[in-house]
Amino acid sequence: MESFYRTHNYLLEHTSSPVRRLLMDEIDWNDRLIGIKGSRGVGKTTFLLQYARESFGPGNRACLYINLNHFYFTERTLVDFAEEFHSKGGKVLLIDQVFKYPDWSKELRYCYDRYPELKIVFSGSSVMRLKEENPDMSGRAVSYNLRGFSFREYLNLTAGTAFPVYPLAEILSHHTEIARFVCSKVNPTTFFHDYLHHGYYPFYLEKRNFSENLLKTMNMMLEVDVLYIKQIEQSYLPKLRKLLYLLAIAAPSAPNVSRLSKDIATSRATVMNYIKYLTDARLTNMLYTEGETFPKKPAKVYMHNTNLMYPIRPSEVNGQAIRETFFYNLLYRDHRLHTGVRNAHFTVDGIYHFRIEELPKRRNNPDMYYAVDKMETGRENQIPLWLFGFLY
Repeated sequence: MESFYRTHNYLLEHTSSPVRRLLMDEIDWNDRLIGIKGSRGVGKTTFLLQYARESFGPGNRACLYINLNHFYFTERTLVDFAEEFHSKGGKVLLIDQVFKYPDWSKELRYCYDRYPELKIVFSGSSVMRLKEENPDMSGRAVSYNLRGFSFREYLNLTAGTAFPVYPLAEILSHHTEIARFVCSKVNPTTFFHDYLHHGYYPFYLEKRNFSENLLKTMNMMLEVDVLYIKQIEQSYLPKLRKLLYLLAIAAPSAPNVSRLSKDIATSRATVMNYIKYLTDARLTNMLYTEGETFPKKPAKVYMHNTNLMYPIRPSEVNGQAIRETFFYNLLYRDHRLHTGVRNAHFTVDGIYHFRIEELPKRRNNPDMYYAVDKMETGRENQIPLWLFGFLY
């Protein structure tokens, strides 16, 4: 136990949290079993440590961070550890990499039922389905999703600003004033395309080659977050990798499932399941027509975020694909997105119609909003694309 406390204090003192994530204030920390889900690389470990630092600080033995990858847990059970921690006055146990531990859901439920004064916060892959696949967690665990940096977070970190979040309704009604305010402090367009290339994943701050690091992360998503958690045989990894590549070079587009099934030598149903797994792992996004959903074929498949588009074919990234992917990624968490009607790219929440453009339009449809890339401040129904990066 003492070695875990030493590791905990070392990590609190040496792990930096350059941006305070919005999720920190969205979580109800009074809940006793909290799951923090997110794709690999978005900063779940840092988030747990930031919570420990803010709420307890170094040296406070009421809170303890542990990683279930530790060899200690090949011999001792999580239940035994939690019991010892609780007996010594422990109040909050932060558990990282929970899905690597056998029977983690059963043991977390046991701890939840046995120790009502103990709070457990655990992190896991975005692929995990706490309620659907783990009945032990149903009615007990409350899960939240941690996303990569928004453009707002990236800009605040890089430019030293402190801009707030602006909800969609406020952007639509007051975008000109908001954009002018932001532009009075900093020129966002000078940072925007760097964000599209490398700003989503916090590890861009590390002194390593970002593209190589991202490629390794993408492969880990396939090998661990898809194969391991979904219990798919390792021999199918080349098929998954090829499918991701084929989807990436075509995105955004309607997937030709018959062609894809031939290309990776598997059934149409398996192709659709694999696309769903890639979406769960936050590697792709599926866009459907209103009223349709999985297992039907999506109208379009996008990459999950723009950063993922560059390492695969860096010299052939399509500008319009980047713009649409950015828009989808920033809105999908809090809004319903479907295929557009009347020449729109997207319908949002069933009422807003959006076209994503590179340049301002001289003539435009008054019943549609235009998200425009090369624009600092907008006018009427033409809104700078970068401003949608302030939604969280």
